Amino acid sequence: MILLLSSLVIIMGYFGLQAYSQAKKYEQSTQTLVMDKEISAQAEYQAKSWAEQFSLGYYENDKRLLREAIIHAQKEHQLEAKRYTFYVMGMLLVILISAFLIDLRLFTFFGGLTALVVLIFGLFAPLLTVTIHKEFEYIGDVILSFESKSLLGSVVKLWEGGEITVALVILLFSVFIPLFKTLSLMFVAIVIESRFAHSIVQFFKWVGKWSMLDVFVVATLLVYLTSSGSDVSHAEIQVGLYFFLAYVIVSMLVSLGADKMLHRRRDL
Repeated sequence: MILLLSSLVIIMGYFGLQAYSQAKKYEQSTQTLVMDKEISAQAEYQAKSWAEQFSLGYYENDKRLLREAIIHAQKEHQLEAKRYTFYVMGMLLVILISAFLIDLRLFTFFGGLTALVVLIFGLFAPLLTVTIHKEFEYIGDVILSFESKSLLGSVVKLWEGGEITVALVILLFSVFIPLFKTLSLMFVAIVIESRFAHSIVQFFKWVGKWSMLDVFVVATLLVYLTSSGSDVSHAEIQVGLYFFLAYVIVSMLVSLGADKMLHRRRDL
């Protein structure tokens, strides 16, 4: 069973890495599209489009073909990122279901390891992309700015922007505490006989009451990043958010499992 669970975690990690890779490629292709839709490039594109129309097809707009290829690649990377994320969630569900089939100590360790994997991807994978664009007469839709941030990248941006308090709150509740909690639960599964084990689990049961604060600070961050002036803002949720929310759910379940494990051990 240990070998099977280890294999599931490794496969899940592989799928997570692929989802992260595809999400970064989607980010890169979007950045390329943004450069192609800056005001000067868009003006050139529009002029070539008019030339193509007036020539009745004798002149071919090469920028149109290039843009179509970029958009196609962008959509492919986005679909692949979502597909691999779906695979990760499937593997995650299998590992959680194993709680009914294996010893709670084993589940606590591998559940904690699983939570650690999705947390890492949740911290580093793109969380949200925000595109600000504006419609200009005769030129068309022009992209004014584009941002893609991971959770850690957003903390850095907030810090550099002078929002130090918000950055520290997010860093504490969405990075430091989750990492410490996950590693501690795995430690409890290894040294279950230690007198510190029960205290650690009780502490994180109390912290678990604040788990929704993780979601709250991320939601606040999303609102902050999507806010804009009079221009049109288009925001897209990326795979990093799904990984992070998966971590919140898994860590709560593993904490409950660890507490139940220690109660059974104490009653023996």
